[in-house]
Amino acid sequence: MEGGGFGFPFGGDPEDLLRGLREFAEQQSETVAATQREQFATLTLNTAVELTAAALKRIEASGSPAEQASALREAMRVLFPEAVALVSAARQGFMRER
Repeated sequence: MEGGGFGFPFGGDPEDLLRGLREFAEQQSETVAATQREQFATLTLNTAVELTAAALKRIEASGSPAEQASALREAMRVLFPEAVALVSAARQGFMRER
């Protein structure tokens, strides 16, 4: 067989090859983790928007404009903290990435 020292068929030092493979695997692992965090954050943001929109669509506000506005404000009083919690979770996912 041609090539490497110590009878290694691919040429070069086996330790250098292992070190290079290890570094490559670490980089790939970091890339996958960053991608997963970004996907989680994006999914969480989309979920917050979709849930808020769906909940607001279910509100049947009636009466005068002032009464309708009051009904929507009351609904947002309940929905807003939930949406903020989801957005906060998404933000933490994005910040961990950096």
